[in-house]
Parts: sequence; structure tokens; C-alpha cells
Amino acid sequence: MNDAHQVTTSKVNFKSPKVKKQLRVGLAMFIGPIGWLSAYSGVSATLLPAKIGQLIPAHKVATIALFSTVAMIVATIANIVAGAFSDITRSKHGKRTPWIVTNSILSAILLFAFSMANSVPVLLGIWAVYQITLNAIIAPMVAQIADRISPNLRGTVSSFYGVGYAIGNFGSGIIASRFISHVSTGIIVFAFFTLFGCLLSAWLVQEPSNMDSPKKPFNKQTIKENFMFPTANSRDYYLAVGGKFLMMVGQFIIVGYQLYIFTDYMKLNPSQTATSVAIMSTILLVTGILLTALTGPISDHVHRVKFPVAFATILLGVGALFPVFTPSPWTMYAYALISGIGMGAYNAVDQALNIAVLPNPDSAAKDLGFINVAVTVGMIVGPLISGGLISLWGYRIIFPVETLICLIGGIMIMMIKKVK
Repeated sequence: MNDAHQVTTSKVNFKSPKVKKQLRVGLAMFIGPIGWLSAYSGVSATLLPAKIGQLIPAHKVATIALFSTVAMIVATIANIVAGAFSDITRSKHGKRTPWIVTNSILSAILLFAFSMANSVPVLLGIWAVYQITLNAIIAPMVAQIADRISPNLRGTVSSFYGVGYAIGNFGSGIIASRFISHVSTGIIVFAFFTLFGCLLSAWLVQEPSNMDSPKKPFNKQTIKENFMFPTANSRDYYLAVGGKFLMMVGQFIIVGYQLYIFTDYMKLNPSQTATSVAIMSTILLVTGILLTALTGPISDHVHRVKFPVAFATILLGVGALFPVFTPSPWTMYAYALISGIGMGAYNAVDQALNIAVLPNPDSAAKDLGFINVAVTVGMIVGPLISGGLISLWGYRIIFPVETLICLIGGIMIMMIKKVK
């Protein structure tokens, strides 16, 4: 029996061996996103734009949009397929660990190759393959919360994941800002983050063998159950997917172009830009960690996950309004403060909400894979939208567009019915 079904009472005995085992999984969920997300976020938000700016400065905005389009297509397919195959994997190391270990190694190798590439076509090819291995880490990793964590601990463990997510997402900006003039070195550093962080996460989980689990025949019914979009009992599920997608689009409308916002919209020199990116990332990191650490346990105590997620999504949009008024660095710091609070609250309970709306626990990784697609594709679509808007109307327009998108996302979350 999975650990997720072994601790179900409202009061948790943290000295219980079963609870300690689940908290060990929580520690793995903390380390895991630091590994994969720090690399993805640090490279995509800062080092990739810097590298492209060095290679083809006259076409950098359009080129980032091209990279985002290719990544979106590849990531959408890879996340779903990897999650579905991990659901039906049988091995002595369980169904998630083989995927996480193998693709962590491949991701690190690809990032190393990416650091050495010096032409846009080669960079684009490596970036596309990297999206495959990256998403083959994400889908199985997140599914471990559904596999191993009982309902009354999911808010707490989700906050573990959320703190790791905040460190990976925002802490990467602090690190990447130090390598704007040494891009290849920075990418190699992030390759080691992926390798060690994800491998350590997989080891901590200590996923048991599932060789005795019934093997599903690979036929039409298996394909329908494990590879297709869920259709039954899925209204709330799709509202959660839609809300998450819009939140990620809104966030990465700014984050995906933050380097160019400082250099082209605010007219900062390279030294000022590096300092500003570091300050912004530090604000996001500190607020994100504090709010994530506080919100998860509170959510478990009051049994509420929907409102914090919806409120946080809207708050992210509110923060985006500041840079509209003046192209000054302080407006991006204000955005970082408000959106960091929102993202912290969001990350703390987001995974608990996702698991609560799953249509079928037996296809958890596949269905969570679709939600993860909302994350990955949102990260990619955001810069794609920014690229189009900037080319047509300049940088100022992207900020109110983020506000509108996040508002709609928050409303969709509030429309979920079966979760408080």
C-alpha cells in the first residue's frame, strides 16, 4: 500500500515512522525543483537571452519568441508522454525513479552541450531536445506527492515543494546575474544543479519496487486511460489546469524578458542590469520562501487550498502594474515584492489543489502531466506573447496584459467546486 493511504486522520503524529517517511519524501520534493527549475529558469530567463543577444543582437526579441514556440510544442508532448509512461513503468526502483535519474543525467549533458554551442540553429536544436528530458523529470517527480503523501499532509509537503520551487525559480536569477558576461560558465553551473539536485531527490524518496504491481497490456484501452485527456469527472480539473496556465503565462510575460526590460525599457548598462536582476531575484526569493513556508501548514490546519491559489494568482497581476507608470528599476522591485508574496502563497498549496482535483488517482502522473504542461507551456507562451507585444507596441503594454491574464486565471480557480 502506498504511503499516501496510510495517514489519513486530521491530527498528524510527526513522530510516527509513517509520517517521517512521508516527510522524507517532502525533503526530496524540496530539493528536486531546485535541481531542475534553477537550471531551466536561470538559463531561459537570463542566460539564453544574454547568449542570443551576443550572437544576433538585432533580432534577439524575435529569436527568443522562436525558441519559446519550439519549446512549447516539444514540452507539451514530452510532459504528457513521460507522465503516462511512468504510470505504467514497472521496475525494482519503482515507476518514477528510473525516469527522474535517466533524464537528470541527459539534461545535464544537454546543458553542457548548450553552453558550448555558438550558432542559433544548434542552440535551438539542443534546446528542443532539452525540453524532452526536462519534462521527463518534472511529470514523474510531481506525481510522487500523489503516490506517497496522505491527504492531510499534502499541504505541508506541497509547501516543501513550493519552497524548493521558489528557490529554484527566483534564486536562479541571483546566480545567473553573476554570469551575464560569462554565459557558458553559468550554463555549466546550472547543469550541475540539475544533475546533483534531481539525483539526490530521487535517492531521498527511496521509491519501493513495483515489480509485483499488475502489468497493463499495451492496447487501445491502456492508451485511452494513460495517454488521453481525462473526460469523466474533470470539470474542476480543467479549471485548475486553465488557472495554472494563465498564472504561468502572466508571470513569464515579464520574467521571460526581464533582462531586456532592464536593458531596453529602463536603459540600464550591463553593470546596473546585473545588479537589478540580482536585487529583483533576491526579493522574489525571500518573499517566496517566507510565504510558502507559512501558507502550506496553515492550509492543512484550516483545510483551505482554493482561495490561497486564486488570491495569489490575482496578486501576481496586481504587482505587474507598477512598471507601467515609469521605466525605473524600483517598479520592478515593487513587482517582485508583491508577486513574490503571491507566488509564495501559490506554490505552497498549488500541488495540493492539483492532486485534489485529479479525475483518476490511477493515472496521476499522466493527469498531473497535463497540469505540468500548463506550467511548462505557460513559461514558454509568456515570452512568446511578450515578443509579439513588444514588437508591435513596445515594452509598456506587457504589464497590463499580465494583470488581465492573472485576473482571469484567479477567477477560474475560484470556480472550482469540490475543493474548499
